[in-house]
Amino acid sequence: MCGIFGVISLNNKFNFKDKTKFDSSLDVISHRGPDGYGAKCYNFELKNENTENFNIYLGHRRLAIIDLSYEAGQPFETDKYTIIYNGEIFNYIELKKELEIKGYSFKTNSDTEVIIKIYEEYGVKGFSQFNGMWAFILYDKIKNTIVVSRDRFSIKPLHYYINNGTYYFASEIKQLLPIIDNLEINMKLMFNFIDRSVTDYNDETFIKNIKRIPAKSNLIINLNTKETKFEKYWDYELYSISGNSNIFEEFYQLFYDSIKLRLRSDVEVGALLSGGLDSSAISVIADKIFQNNFKTFSVVSQNKKYSEEPFIDILIEKNKLKNEKLFITNNEVLKQLNNVIYQQDEPFGSFSILAQNLIFNKIKDKNIKVVLSGQGGDEVLLGYLKYYFFYLKDLLKKKNIISFTKELLGSIINRTVIFQFNLSLAGRYLKNTKNKDFLLLNYEPEKTWEFKEINERQILDLDNYSVPNMARFEDRNSMQYSIETRLPFLDHRLVNFLLSVSTDYKIKNGWSKYLLRESITELPKEIKYRRDKRSFLIPEVYWLKTDMKEVIYKNFKNSFLSDIGVINKDKFLKFYERFLNGDKNIFYSDISRVLIAELWAKKIICNSKIEMSQFQQFRNVINE
Repeated sequence: MCGIFGVISLNNKFNFKDKTKFDSSLDVISHRGPDGYGAKCYNFELKNENTENFNIYLGHRRLAIIDLSYEAGQPFETDKYTIIYNGEIFNYIELKKELEIKGYSFKTNSDTEVIIKIYEEYGVKGFSQFNGMWAFILYDKIKNTIVVSRDRFSIKPLHYYINNGTYYFASEIKQLLPIIDNLEINMKLMFNFIDRSVTDYNDETFIKNIKRIPAKSNLIINLNTKETKFEKYWDYELYSISGNSNIFEEFYQLFYDSIKLRLRSDVEVGALLSGGLDSSAISVIADKIFQNNFKTFSVVSQNKKYSEEPFIDILIEKNKLKNEKLFITNNEVLKQLNNVIYQQDEPFGSFSILAQNLIFNKIKDKNIKVVLSGQGGDEVLLGYLKYYFFYLKDLLKKKNIISFTKELLGSIINRTVIFQFNLSLAGRYLKNTKNKDFLLLNYEPEKTWEFKEINERQILDLDNYSVPNMARFEDRNSMQYSIETRLPFLDHRLVNFLLSVSTDYKIKNGWSKYLLRESITELPKEIKYRRDKRSFLIPEVYWLKTDMKEVIYKNFKNSFLSDIGVINKDKFLKFYERFLNGDKNIFYSDISRVLIAELWAKKIICNSKIEMSQFQQFRNVINE
């Protein structure tokens, strides 16, 4: 797990002065890799390493997780290939054994070297064999090509910017900011963020001309012909389920193996335990694999109204888990605002992201470099409330009235989904949202309400509307503190399996995630049959009416978003005053998003003239 920065120019050459600038862009993400540093420069025409006349720069910051030796550092180079890589290939041991049978030898115990040897044996088609999360740039000196690859589910970030035939690649957008003369907001993305609360739903970013390498894809640059192309190395496929299969047992085995693979590490691994179903399931199985010697961490709010401590205590007591509680206060969360806006690179829709950042801040001193997280569980197991209503709609469309009635009654009898409905959260999935008269932009809205089949909707959330933004939030928050997060629910084998089983294994009698609840026998019934579903609870409505009131009036008195035609500040303040006065038609999240967008624009876009030499100073100011 690391951070990378790469530059490939098809038309120009660089010198040592340029290398110094590129090194500075690499240093911007030193938090992603405090354990090592390396950079190599090549002239692909002369086919040699050269720091005075080069057109390839490959830089790497290392967070050492697997094979901590110096020899496993990066850029990792052989006589044929050089790679800079961020991520983990969890099945590297099995792949390595297969390659050794074919006659390959290895000088390290790293997964990095396995990537190179898989490429040497199979080419880019071999990437479909990887079970993991990754973003890497590989220089093939033999074919004179650059291969840029990103994992299946957007877990590891990789951005790029093209200027006059020069490609700049970066783990984080902030590395690219000093390179661009004039930063412009991507207005269509800003519109959909403010109007529908969606981010990271395509390959564009909030900054015009900075894009993301698409998930499950490679970018291949032919340095001889200067041709470039994107191509997929993987896509969803039907999981073969035999007629005699026990779906519950098969799910358990896949989930167990996913967790087991993600426990591979040469440093200590722990897990985030919230008391919810997903993190609890991961924790009890990881503890079983570690034979009751696995560490879990729980962040607990000192405000009892927002605390899940009772559920955490039940799991700890009944399963004899090792657990450390980390207590947070509301003031601590709010103090993270400026820091998180800087670290996230792009706007985010909720103050809960601040709380998540504080979680990793609390864990950083616990000698844990790797934590397992439950992200992805809601998407693959139909955990979100919206899926229940999509399911009811699907049953009606198929005229399956008996199943529709049974599900509706089940939810009422069991007091589950129907009792959790929240119109504020549901608004992004309604075709016609209420009018925000302060929003001046007018684009075709992202059609978040559309779907044909439930599993198609799951894929949309995996690829566009949910997993990419959740992965971005968690990556930036954890890697700020040099912590790697691993996501067992996003093992591609498990995802294919869960997309292949029928919906009634995932939603049944009003219970979401039915398959998980019934399969994980290690869970106590108090956790297994929790009726409520919570994200990390914070008093966001209260904050917007109290602590953030002065911040809002101060920032929208002179609004940058208003100056550039995104919003009308006077109408927004009237909108806010209606919220303060208790207007039930105003959702608090609509206020939060506009505030976060305003603060982000002032910190990032308004500083577009910052030179590389000033960038560290700017970073320090942002973090005050």
